[in-house]
Amino acid sequence: MQVSTPRALGPGRLSDADIRLLRVFRAVADCGGMAAAELELNMATSTISRHVKDLETRLGLTLCRRGRAGFALTPEGERVHAETLRLLAATDAFRASIDDLHRRMGGELHVAVFDKTASNPAAHLAQALAAFRAQAGDVHLNLHVATLSAIERGVMDGQFALGIIPEHRRSQSLRYDELFDETMLLYCGAAHPLWRCDDARLDWPDLRAQAFAGLGYHSPNMEVVHARGLQRAATGFDQEAVATLILSGAFIGFLPDHYAAPFVAAGQMRALAPARLRYGCVFSAITRRSPAPSRATALLRDCLVRAHGPITSMACLEAPR
Repeated sequence: MQVSTPRALGPGRLSDADIRLLRVFRAVADCGGMAAAELELNMATSTISRHVKDLETRLGLTLCRRGRAGFALTPEGERVHAETLRLLAATDAFRASIDDLHRRMGGELHVAVFDKTASNPAAHLAQALAAFRAQAGDVHLNLHVATLSAIERGVMDGQFALGIIPEHRRSQSLRYDELFDETMLLYCGAAHPLWRCDDARLDWPDLRAQAFAGLGYHSPNMEVVHARGLQRAATGFDQEAVATLILSGAFIGFLPDHYAAPFVAAGQMRALAPARLRYGCVFSAITRRSPAPSRATALLRDCLVRAHGPITSMACLEAPR
């Protein structure tokens, strides 16, 4: 009996079977391994492994390495994963466009949110999602948490239909709808030398000799660091990383006041001169200007705007200079 093997993928030869293999590969890459993707795909590990091997044969590339050292994408696998995300986002957008032509809402909607927004009392994302669900029950929502730059990039290239980010600089290719605000205060841990410092004696110039923990990408946090001449001695890539650095007692850093509240209540950190050492962020929903968003995306954007109303509290927050 002759066993058939997958043919190499040539120009213009992308089939439905290839799309299915790419979806399996995306799940494996996102979950961090084949065994970890079993529940996501509802497949046995052996079947997943065979699908990934078939895709590698089709592409003529080694996409991942698996063994005692664990699972890891090869450089080629990283590239194929990024292209897969773009391709599948485009197919989802195509399906949404066809649904629009039929005046129905279905398929999947990928939405990305900046981290640590759920505890913000000014953020009414849960209410907006409930309103959206009531009107678009057939749409499968995929909610991602990502960095500011990853969300912007994902919305621009179609990976995410909508993103929610703290504004820092506007792009002409994106639409911005302001939703809610956030207060950022400067914190130190209980073991830090400034823990017992008199707040009345602290101001921005006094902080320049202190080791500062900040976010490692362009953001309002980074803008304040540069504007105030602070020295970033440690870098975090989300708010939890910055909080951990502050709790070490070796660094000071900015955190959202709502997120830091439990640490403050437990006596693990405190805000330094909160009346002065602060800044404010405005969070906006971002969508692409072109092509026009699907009906589902436009509905979600409308639900978000309706749930939040106009921002009125930012006037009391000191803007970075």
